[in-house]
Order: sequence, then C-alpha cells, then structure tokens
Amino acid sequence: MERGRIDLDGVPFDLQSTLESGQTYLWWRADGADYDATYGGDDWYLTTTRATGEPGVIKVRQREGGLEYRSTVDAEPVLRRRLGLGDDLRTIRASVPDDDVIEAAYDEYWGMRIVREPAFGGVISFICSAQMRVSRIHGMQQSLREAFGTPIEFEGDTYHAYPTPEQLAAATEQELRDLSLGYRAPYVQETAEMVADGADPREAQGLPYEEARDLLTRYVGVGDKVADCALLFSLGYLESVPLDTWIRTAIEEYYPDCEQGNYTDTSRAIRERLGGEYAGYTQTYLFHYLRNREE
Repeated sequence: MERGRIDLDGVPFDLQSTLESGQTYLWWRADGADYDATYGGDDWYLTTTRATGEPGVIKVRQREGGLEYRSTVDAEPVLRRRLGLGDDLRTIRASVPDDDVIEAAYDEYWGMRIVREPAFGGVISFICSAQMRVSRIHGMQQSLREAFGTPIEFEGDTYHAYPTPEQLAAATEQELRDLSLGYRAPYVQETAEMVADGADPREAQGLPYEEARDLLTRYVGVGDKVADCALLFSLGYLESVPLDTWIRTAIEEYYPDCEQGNYTDTSRAIRERLGGEYAGYTQTYLFHYLRNREE
C-alpha cells in the first residue's frame, strides 16, 4: 500500500465541494454517508482507477493545507489529473463576467475544481443520472461495481473496480434491470457494447466543442445534456455548459435573454454570458450554489 501527501502550498482547493457538487458519481465517502449528509470536514473519499493498467483503489482526504492519500497504485498523478489540481483558478475567476450571483457562488465555494473522470465511467454514470436523486445515482454505480467489476483487496476490505466496457457489455439487460437501472438498462448495455467494439468516447478529444458533443450523442441514451456532462467532467472541455434543471432555472431568473428555444442556440448564448472559455467552471459554481441555496 502507498501512503502520501500532496501539499497545496496556498493553492485554493476544496475537496468536499469538488466531489459533492454533482460533477461525479465515481467517488464515495468512506463513512458511507450520502453526499447530502452533514460533512465533518476531514472525511475520506474513495474511488477506483485503471490509470496504471491494473485496477486500483485510491483513498484521499483534505487536511492541514494538503491532501493525504492511501492507495494500491501511484496515486499522486491520478489525483492531480482527476481533481483538476493543474487548473489556475485565479485566472479562471478573473475571466468571468462582473455579476453578483456569479461572485457569490465563487465566494461560497472557492477552491472547487472541475474533475476529469475516466471517460467510459463518466458516460455511463451520466446516462444513469437522468431523473434520479444523487444517492440513487451513486447507488447504481456501486451496484455496477459489485456485480461486474474486478475485486481489489485494500486495507482489509474488498472493493470492486468500475467495470470495463467489456465487462458491462457482457451483462444482460435483465441483469442491469435487477440492479434498479430501470429504463436506463438497455442504454448502459448497448453503450458498453459500442465502446467494447471500439467506439471510444476519448475520440472526441481534440475536436471543436460542438463537434465533440455531436460525436458523443452517438451513444445510446446520450443526448446533448449528458454529452455536455461527459465533455466537461471527463474530457476537459471547460467551456461546456450542461443545460440541466438548475442552469435552466438560472437562465430563467438571471439570464432570460439567453433562452433561444432550442438546446444548441441556448447553449451558445449561456456559454458566452458565463465567460466563454471557462463557462463550464462558472456553470458548476452556479449549479452548486443555487442547488444548495434552494435546499
């Protein structure tokens, strides 16, 4: 087992907000609590990775100016990438428009980063997210791990890696329905088959943003909003703005002129209003701020 620490050296970072802001369903809290439960400030979060080729477990928490981690693999490069530690938050914030609600969101959750999750797991988890509470989405991902993922021994417990495309493609629709995926079951199974057959979501990287979004919608169960989530939270398209319920509420309340009557044109308008190149960052801050304010 590897133990280590990443010193943040005054770099703004908020692990809780980064992992509990609806960006990712591929991490879970070691205490077993839901993400809407009271947070103690130094709890451990876990995920699995195949970044080094073999499946591994990473456990991380934030305390005393840094990140402590334990893992079965070389965790630091994985954590730096997946937690967005290379992003220059001060430059990103300086690029956003002068707007009271945006400033309030950045002030409230300063240090939150955009994650970079594995592309396949990101796509599958966001397919599962439609019309679902956060706890249910997490539960689905854990069920998929336990039913189809490779077991990993870590600190005296058995965890399961997120299933590979091949492992999920071999599942039947009924097996997936038995895990409470409901109507999403055939979407997950057919998308896994497509990826197992060579249609890798990472092929979108490097394409112009709207072309990349169109490419991802070839997967079964992936519309524009799910594609935007995968682009932003897996593939590093920081301009991507998923038009979910909370952002549509923000448009209605604060930016009504951005509503253009269809996804493509509304997306273009709100991306420009939220700062263009880093609009996805501002969207994520707004999403987390407005949702928590409502709750």
